[in-house]
Amino acid sequence: MEVQLKAVTRENWQEALKLKVKDVQNHFVPTVAVSLAKVYIKPDGDNVNYLPFAIYEEGQGMIGFVMHAYVENTDDMYWINGFIIDEKHQGKGYGRAALREMVNWIINQYQQCKEIRLTVHKENDAARRLYKRFGFVEAGEFDEEEDLLRFILNKEE
Repeated sequence: MEVQLKAVTRENWQEALKLKVKDVQNHFVPTVAVSLAKVYIKPDGDNVNYLPFAIYEEGQGMIGFVMHAYVENTDDMYWINGFIIDEKHQGKGYGRAALREMVNWIINQYQQCKEIRLTVHKENDAARRLYKRFGFVEAGEFDEEEDLLRFILNKEE
């Protein structure tokens, strides 16, 4: 299964806003609108850059959203956040395919990257299983609601 990441632009942002998760998942992830607002507002500081992507699958169109956040000139501040697969497309393997695509994109874009990070809501068992099967490891508590997971890249020094 192949998916593509395409930048969210003025041509597709309104379609991205229509993506939604199942009602029981609403408190696990921010809406696309909130994620897109972060690009402009920069709630994590002026040094954090945000790149929003729509997830596409040929024949299905836009099926999800993911945002990459990073701090330039670091080796461990590369984040995946706001990751959702639309409720109509869940359970079909798109999450794993999109995660693989995002991780590969980060690795190829930033040669200095040694670690990719993400957070997962403490009650989001499905996402936690996906991330752990992919190779992310628990790195402790992020805050009261989320745990931090890390994907360590084994790069030669």
